[in-house]
Amino acid sequence: MALRGQRVAVVDVGSNTVRLLVATQADGHLCSVQERRARLALGAEIERNSKLSKAKVAETALAVRAFVGEARELGARPIEVVVASPGRQAANASRLLAELERASATAVRVLSREEEAVLGWEGAVAVASPRAATLGVCDVGGGSTQVSVGSPVSGPVWLRSFDIGSLRLTARVFDGDPPDAPLFARARAEAQRELAGLAPPRPLAALAVGGSARALLKLVGPTLGEEELCEACALLARLTVAELDRDYDIAQSRGRTLRAGAILVSEVQERLGVPLQVVRAGLREGLALRLLAAGTARELGRSASA
Repeated sequence: MALRGQRVAVVDVGSNTVRLLVATQADGHLCSVQERRARLALGAEIERNSKLSKAKVAETALAVRAFVGEARELGARPIEVVVASPGRQAANASRLLAELERASATAVRVLSREEEAVLGWEGAVAVASPRAATLGVCDVGGGSTQVSVGSPVSGPVWLRSFDIGSLRLTARVFDGDPPDAPLFARARAEAQRELAGLAPPRPLAALAVGGSARALLKLVGPTLGEEELCEACALLARLTVAELDRDYDIAQSRGRTLRAGAILVSEVQERLGVPLQVVRAGLREGLALRLLAAGTARELGRSASA
């Protein structure tokens, strides 16, 4: 249980977006106090040039500084700034981290592949409270894809992370709005090539987290099985990003990468062998729960030594 009234903050620098979560805990449940996002598409530059431009680094630093400042105004302590796949994939990642630390006056760290997968698992399980004895979690991000399998009680025992995500696959393959059928076939072949080593143990149930999963929920509902994902891909093959925005409230920036995201989610679902239930939680929630638990542990330690 967290300290009464304690607030913590997570700033997550991902390939598609930079996101802020300020959270607390009440009655054993994580509660969001504030959420913000800025779509910066770092992964697209990394895919094109292997590194980030000065302008993109500066833009990211401004967003992080604003989010950290907002978290401080809301009374969040501690505030953790983490960089996901851009910190592992950009050739000039060290420069990005240095600029983020300078702009925010906060320590910044890069998440390892394994930690990103575990945090996504922890956030999803805490919010969904699944009952299945074995569980899979699929997290398709902009720059990478994480898959984990384990028990809701004891945690994940099988983890894999792949350097392919919705933004990177879009940058490699897709063009046109909507793209033609050969591009869809090419994107699926590329996804299968990148996920060639993915052979997870079969769970009894599975969850899907991340922006692609949340957008697919708007298209076909919260259950992403083989039938629903086929329907989603068919819709995405014929609708423009403007139509996705108008008819399904999917922002055009998300719509441009959703075709690739749907293909990746579909490939993971096929390998897990069970439908995915979309959960609106993941890495940020998992890290916020850790920060809240650490704060409680420190306070209990001080009380015990008093």
